[in-house]
Amino acid sequence: MTGFAFLLLLMAAILGYMLNRYAAQSVRAGGGRFHSLTGYHGMFSALLVLVPVLTIILAWLVLQGPLIDRMVMGGLPQGALQGLDTGGRQLVLAEIKSIAGGRVFGTPEDWKLAAADRLVALRETSGWLLVVVVAVLGLSIIAFARSRVSAGFRARQGVERIVSGLMIFCSTVAVFTTVGIILSLTFETYRFFQAVPVSEFLFGTNWEPQIPIRADQIAAEGAFGWLPVILGTMVITVVALVVAIPIGLLSAIYLNEFAPGRVRSVVKPVLEILAGVPTVVYGFFAILVVAPAIRSFGATIDIDVAPNTALAAGGVMGIMLIPFISSFADDALSAVPQAMRDGSLGLGATRGEMMTTVLFPAALPGIVGGILLAVSRAIGETMIVVMAAGLMARMTINPLDSVTTVTVQIVTLLIGDTSFDNPKTLAAFALGMMLFLVTLVINIFALRIVRKYREAYD
Repeated sequence: MTGFAFLLLLMAAILGYMLNRYAAQSVRAGGGRFHSLTGYHGMFSALLVLVPVLTIILAWLVLQGPLIDRMVMGGLPQGALQGLDTGGRQLVLAEIKSIAGGRVFGTPEDWKLAAADRLVALRETSGWLLVVVVAVLGLSIIAFARSRVSAGFRARQGVERIVSGLMIFCSTVAVFTTVGIILSLTFETYRFFQAVPVSEFLFGTNWEPQIPIRADQIAAEGAFGWLPVILGTMVITVVALVVAIPIGLLSAIYLNEFAPGRVRSVVKPVLEILAGVPTVVYGFFAILVVAPAIRSFGATIDIDVAPNTALAAGGVMGIMLIPFISSFADDALSAVPQAMRDGSLGLGATRGEMMTTVLFPAALPGIVGGILLAVSRAIGETMIVVMAAGLMARMTINPLDSVTTVTVQIVTLLIGDTSFDNPKTLAAFALGMMLFLVTLVINIFALRIVRKYREAYD
């Protein structure tokens, strides 16, 4: 029924558009000055239907699940949930949902079968009721919009108000989402620092997030120094950028200024295909091709190389980042006004001098944006690091050693059934907060560079 409700909404919006546009054309044919184009009258009706009805559908879908679950659990026989805690109640509800979905294991009790039937009936009733609400509300709004069609109706301003409201709403959602992320990280990080001293976390050189399972277990007290983790993140990021920045920038410069049109039309799409390759494929490439090649080369020159290395992970990650840097740099170079190119060449500069002294500095804000995106992608990458760099946190800057990153440790700490009441789990939020602060500093630094050169070349 949900799909039918969305289809009904789409049909209502199209119907409203066609009716209002046809009505506006009829009024306009009668003569007189018409304030707005007929298309705006149709768009006004379509948006007036889409926005409120879509909001109701989404709210309905969000609320119907919890309400139906509460009704089903409230209708169970007396004593069916007696003695069960929250986890036990959730297991019972999950079993009822499984039975309702046709997945029956063993011989469930009769009251569970009845509850499953009631759950199915409530879902069907809710679906049909949603369809009725969408139909009634859509037709009512269509009729209202149709009644507003006249020569003096300011349909364009109505459309602009609706679109402006949508943009304000989306901006507000983005702002509150950011604030919610920061508050959640701050709250859980504060809980972590209540159990682990701040000095130990910031300046500790060991990362072994363990907790004692028994009260008399002393060997699992754990160490929560984040320096080895952030150091491994920086090592892999630096290796990736050393590979990605030169190749990405030089390829962008060549394709933008020196490559023939036929070469550019072939090479640029092929280069950007790398951006669509899944990271797990890069991980396979790193562990099956790059890491063995590094170990073999190290053996030939008598250098010890770990099975999993930061060099393998960072090198493959750099290959993954090439299209990001290249694409941003190419777009930034293309955005430089042609007058600056012609002026430089007219003064006697070669194409190489024109690129290094005029185009590249003028395009630097866009290039820095691409490099910043690459840095954020490198810091946040997980799959390649897990497969090619390892899980052990070590205090080293040697790219031939096995290291780990902040994101890998966050995933490791939150795997499985975890409870957010111990330092081991809360350490993931502390790492997330520190990673957020690091990326914030990088953003501020890059923004200052962008503003400096943008003012110089505007």
